[in-house]
Amino acid sequence: MILLAGALGPSAYWYLSRATGAVALVLLTVSVVLGILDSVRFSAAPRWPRFAIDQLHRDASLLVIVLLVLHIVTSVLDGFAPISLIDGVIPFHSPYRSLWLGLGTVSFDLLLALVATSLMRKRLGYRSWRAIHWLAYAGWPVAVLHGIGTGTDIKSWWMLLLTVACVAAVLIAVLARIARASGAPDGIRAGAGALSLATVAGFALFTLVGPFQPGWARRAGTPLTLLGAHAVASSSTTATSTSSAKGPLDRRFSANLSGTVSQQEASGGAIVELSLRLDGGAHGQMRIRLGGEPLPSGGLSLTGSQVDLTAPGMPSAMVGKILSLQGGEFEARVSDASGSVVELRVNLTVDQNTGAVTGTMGGAPVAGQ
Repeated sequence: MILLAGALGPSAYWYLSRATGAVALVLLTVSVVLGILDSVRFSAAPRWPRFAIDQLHRDASLLVIVLLVLHIVTSVLDGFAPISLIDGVIPFHSPYRSLWLGLGTVSFDLLLALVATSLMRKRLGYRSWRAIHWLAYAGWPVAVLHGIGTGTDIKSWWMLLLTVACVAAVLIAVLARIARASGAPDGIRAGAGALSLATVAGFALFTLVGPFQPGWARRAGTPLTLLGAHAVASSSTTATSTSSAKGPLDRRFSANLSGTVSQQEASGGAIVELSLRLDGGAHGQMRIRLGGEPLPSGGLSLTGSQVDLTAPGMPSAMVGKILSLQGGEFEARVSDASGSVVELRVNLTVDQNTGAVTGTMGGAPVAGQ
């Protein structure tokens, strides 16, 4: 079997994707705040004249574009979610969290339009450029929604605090801009202020009733095969209500396996992922992620694993890990949200030239579980 190595878990691309996304949000917030305050001739101090604020605003905007490109590329290279480079340009194209990932694409496209029109500012004329420039500010709230709806770290205290700080900074800048709007009727200024506060309240309400609630990953559009054990267990009350239902794997079964293997280099080795299809005595899909330390003899000292198994008619996905591994043979145990447990015995053969995987699998429910 292909050499398996590296520590199981998020890859370096996973960390880079989230780091670049978080930093991009901060820099986009800086750019938006500077742009809003600059419109009222704001100057932080005599040492920071307006042209310095303008230059910082432009530099921050360009740096955001660079970080977003890295964010998209590392998300694609991570390979965990089915995201392609096209998804980073064409909104709502990806099968993975289509709406929320699409909002990030919309924000990126708006920023690209801002940069492109800024380069053609003299040809467009000031009024046209200004209109497009203000439209590009819509990219910030769309980016915030993308981060809340798609980001897997929104429940982490540091990401939540970072998002709150960014929203608060823009809100303060907007309120300052409204307060210093010369010639605007009081009614318009009051309405603009109320709308700004309502937008922030909307962000907070959506976060509380959406990503903070159990099962958000599934409702956001994460494919079932990508849901982890905890997400599957908490994602649906339907699975609990059907805990007594019999699935297709509630008795001894055997199946033929076919699929592909992919390998990602990581510190100290690699992470290997197998995507397999079940045919014959049982039908379904199985996804396996393996990691370990390579042995001098060519074997593998397994340090971690994850096995996901789905089949038509199952109340929920079965998730578990490998118990023992020897060459292309391994034993695994998986369970679903209702507590049903199945033991698996798998024998795989990998074509080293094409990466094609074939094999057989036998399974049986574990009594008393």
